[in-house]
Amino acid sequence: MDFDGASYSIDEVLPGAHVDEESYARLTVEAASAADLERLLDNLREAGAVPVVDADAVTQPAPGDGVLPEDFYATTNYVTEVRIGGVWRRVENPEMDCAIVIDAALPRTVAPSDVRGGDAIVVGHTGVKVDRPQRSRRRAVFEFMSSTVSSEKPKEQLIVEVARELRRTLQDGKRVVVVGGPAIVHTGAARYLAELIREGYVNALFAGNALALHDIEAQLFGTSLGVRLSDAFPVEEGHSHHLRAVNRIRALGGIKNAMLQGILRGGIMYEAYKADIPVVLAGSIRDDGPLPEVITDVIEAQRAMREWVPQIGMAIMVCTLLHSIAVGNLLPASCKTICVDINPASVTKLTDRGSTQTIGLVMDAAGFLRELRQALHGEAPAP
Repeated sequence: MDFDGASYSIDEVLPGAHVDEESYARLTVEAASAADLERLLDNLREAGAVPVVDADAVTQPAPGDGVLPEDFYATTNYVTEVRIGGVWRRVENPEMDCAIVIDAALPRTVAPSDVRGGDAIVVGHTGVKVDRPQRSRRRAVFEFMSSTVSSEKPKEQLIVEVARELRRTLQDGKRVVVVGGPAIVHTGAARYLAELIREGYVNALFAGNALALHDIEAQLFGTSLGVRLSDAFPVEEGHSHHLRAVNRIRALGGIKNAMLQGILRGGIMYEAYKADIPVVLAGSIRDDGPLPEVITDVIEAQRAMREWVPQIGMAIMVCTLLHSIAVGNLLPASCKTICVDINPASVTKLTDRGSTQTIGLVMDAAGFLRELRQALHGEAPAP
């Protein structure tokens, strides 16, 4: 953003003496008008700068259910603090594209759809502080992964590092969620994801109707979109298999009932429900059926996923662009996020939409999940 007539002077600089010490700088900024100065200060606050003279956050009541004050503060997914009564208080559950409501002197993010008339909503940037993560000076494989997306990166070592971070996440008592698309089934990778769930490496699953439906189609008919998974040949009338699969599950009353009656005896959904991990299936306008467990109201689906976000320490997003962006918007910047897709544009788009913590791997679902499982088991990848 351009600020005509703006100027600054550096009044004090105290560089950190060691790699683990922060540096400090105090600047004076000026602008041509009060409006320009306020916009300039807003940008500086977003970058992590803090005014020398602090003031408490300003609030206005929400004018109605689902309606925010005109000048509401739009949140980022970084750690955020709000000054209330002279005390800086951390905002619960940082999430991008939300507002901040102060309830009993405690600030928390609130989705616009969940705002209630009269809620005390933070407006403007006064009394709001954003803590952007500092760039580490230590060279590490995991940091290298977060550089420009490329299909030419040494994936073997990168996946080994993902496996290490996955183990650390579980050891820290956090959940590892897979956000999966139907390509996991189409490419024959469903068995690897099912194994990861059964072995406890993945303990949450967010997906759409398509992943669940084609996984069940594979179990009932041995096909995915009518293509036989054993030899990749299409079968006669196979195009209707996914419709017959969803019809059979609906007739049985749902996936769990199909399991109880012995109709569904394996696959991703079988292992997920058997392990009793959080499963959120969010619908879309192009769904067939859908399956009974699919949440067709997108706002309700957001709420269902948001309920588990505080427990998630790592998100692995595999071949599902729109679902990855949707879940990425819910996650704090502190959540390790890995996005895998054969299309480089799909990998970079998640970062472009604000999930800057995302690490991208350009490869197919089967190769990634197979090698991740091997790394977790300490096995050498196939030559």
